[in-house]
This record gives sequence, C-alpha cells and structure tokens, in this order.
Amino acid sequence: MKIGIFDSGIGGLSLLQCAMERLPNEDFIYYADEKHVPYGEKSRREIEGFVAEIIAFLLEKKAEAVVIACNTATSTATKAFRGRFPVPVVGMEPAVKRALDLYGESGKRILAAATEVTVKGEKMHRLIEEVDRERLTDLLPLPRLVRLAEAGLFDSREAEDYLRAELAPYDMGGYSSFVLGCTHFNFFKKTLRGLLPPDVRLVDGNEGTVNELCRKAARAAPREKNDGDARSVEFYISGRLACGGSRARFLSYLAWLSEMARIN
Repeated sequence: MKIGIFDSGIGGLSLLQCAMERLPNEDFIYYADEKHVPYGEKSRREIEGFVAEIIAFLLEKKAEAVVIACNTATSTATKAFRGRFPVPVVGMEPAVKRALDLYGESGKRILAAATEVTVKGEKMHRLIEEVDRERLTDLLPLPRLVRLAEAGLFDSREAEDYLRAELAPYDMGGYSSFVLGCTHFNFFKKTLRGLLPPDVRLVDGNEGTVNELCRKAARAAPREKNDGDARSVEFYISGRLACGGSRARFLSYLAWLSEMARIN
C-alpha cells in the first residue's frame, strides 16, 4: 500500500515517523506544503484550496490512503471533503480524549496547545464538549512554535524562552498532561520536558491517527514484502520532489523525531 501524508510543513513528519514504525513494510509519500506554511495564519477558504490541491496530487502519485497530518487543516477542511475522494482520507484532532482517558481520573486539569485557528475552531470546541464532561481542559494557542519548528530551532534558547513565557500564567502543578495539538509541537518535546513538572505527561495524537488509518484502510497488520523489496519513502515540497540536501534534511528531522517519540 502507498500512503500519502501531508502537512503545511515539517510537522507531519512526526506522524510519518509513527506510521513508519507501525507499518514498516508500507510505502509512503510525504508532502510538505512549505510554500503556504503556516496554515494557522491562513483563511478557511485558502486552507480548503490547499487541501484539495494536495490530495489530488497524492492521488496522481497513486496514494491508496491519505492522512491530513495537520490539526489546523483537519479542523478547517475535513467536513468539506468528507466522501469526496476514492480513497480513505484520515484527519487528525488534538488528543484531548486520550489525555482524559489516561489521566483524567487524577482530577487535575489538561492543557491543550494548538495553533490559533485550531484553538478558536468549532471542531476543537465541539470535541471538548463531547469528551470533557468535567470541563478539565484549558486551551493554549502557540502560533509562533510552528515558525520556530520550520526554522529548525527545536532545541534552542529562543524556543525555550517563548514556551517559558507562554506557560508562565499557568500553575502546571495543577495539570496532569500537556496535549500537543499541532504536529509541529512534537519537535519541542525535549524543551517542554525540561520546563514542565515531571508528572505532567506529554500527549499527542499520532498513535491514534495511525490506528484510524489502519482501520479505514483495512490494514490492521503490516503486509509482507518479498525478500529484497525495500520500503519507498518520497518527499515533496509543495509539489516538487525533494532530492539531495532537501531529502537529507527530512531524514535528519525524522531521526530527531525518533528521539522525541521516547519522551512523554
């Protein structure tokens, strides 16, 4: 199976990293729409146009399933495209339910961080109404973190200072978990772990999204390949094949994300 995964930029690589680990024999296409990043600063109509164009591109590349590895694009465009394409299309949502399921019984609150568009969006507020009956979830927009990720400033003083300032109004001792409601935020797990109390857990939606991909694509278990077959991973930047240094950059980011995946 060939699986297409896309995001406004490099954030969705965290979903790709998770999917590659779960489905080691599948082929992948990753599309980073760096021409239009960040989606969190675009209008709904613009985002819907980007999503339609990218999914059409991935279908031309023979993708048999597509993952929108962007909470902002999912919250904005999923309803508009439901049932429109001939392959399964899986979106993402902030892992508020997962955080509640894992840590809600502690009675402590949950801090869910995302882009401005996601935080203000109807989909996010509807999700909280559905799953958070005790109203334990607080929302924190972190729009600048996307640009810091795109600049490769994952483990930097600039990122640390920004997060420290944004977290300052919150007494994190009263929280059980911090939800990474944007795939870009996974790049900053090391910094966040250093700023948050040790008992505040980091929760993202990657595993749940890959589970949903497997369910919708009817591939609960990885397929077998013949001896000598190699997994194919192609990277595209706004429609242009990433080669040489661009491809090496994506691979280095995947290596960093592999380390981040062990931090919770």
